[in-house]
Amino acid sequence: MFEEQATKVKIMSVVIVVGMSSMLVAVVTDHWAVLSPRVEKLNATCEAAHFGLWRLCKKTIFIVEEDPQGKGCGPISLPGAKNCSYFKHFTSGEEAEVFEVKTQKEYNISAAAIAIFSLFFMILGTLCVIFSFGKGRDYLLRPAGMFFAFAGLCIIISVEVMRQSVKRMIDSDETIWIEYYYSWSFTCACASFTILILSGAALLLISMPHMPRNPWETCMDAEPDTLD
Repeated sequence: MFEEQATKVKIMSVVIVVGMSSMLVAVVTDHWAVLSPRVEKLNATCEAAHFGLWRLCKKTIFIVEEDPQGKGCGPISLPGAKNCSYFKHFTSGEEAEVFEVKTQKEYNISAAAIAIFSLFFMILGTLCVIFSFGKGRDYLLRPAGMFFAFAGLCIIISVEVMRQSVKRMIDSDETIWIEYYYSWSFTCACASFTILILSGAALLLISMPHMPRNPWETCMDAEPDTLD
């Protein structure tokens, strides 16, 4: 690997670490979306919720005055008793949380599985970048770029699945939720998609062979074909 090429790869590695950190934060945290039921009266408790790929957290909030942004329960930052439990399809036991809508379970399983694929591609890309610094192994930058691009695509697909999941819950008559908004875990997932996609494309460009500075001069200097 040339010195100039190695410098570019090191810079991109720092950017990739930021994207990987954002994706890991999004995958392991449970603030993808915040759900809120309708508040019928003040000076009473209501139960808001936030969830991620693996678990659902419900928070009991005492409402003194109406939320100026809407008629739901919240904001979620208000103090209250919090109870978190993992989804039943990830753990066994009666205390495990089950969503009110049957299809919600399928959505969450799909989103979590796709996120795991994203982590797998990210690990492969990291290994390729590390080994590419060896002598004569700069060709590994191409699969590294592809793996990081695949990781970004997987995480954005997971984001879309979760978005449809939330929309399905809000539109369903079987749930108590009437309002929702996407929280910081969702933002981290979208940020990681952008960073990983651009980083993957950058690695592919870096791995391409260098073009001659003066192509016309190179062609003119080439030996002419001899006729038999």
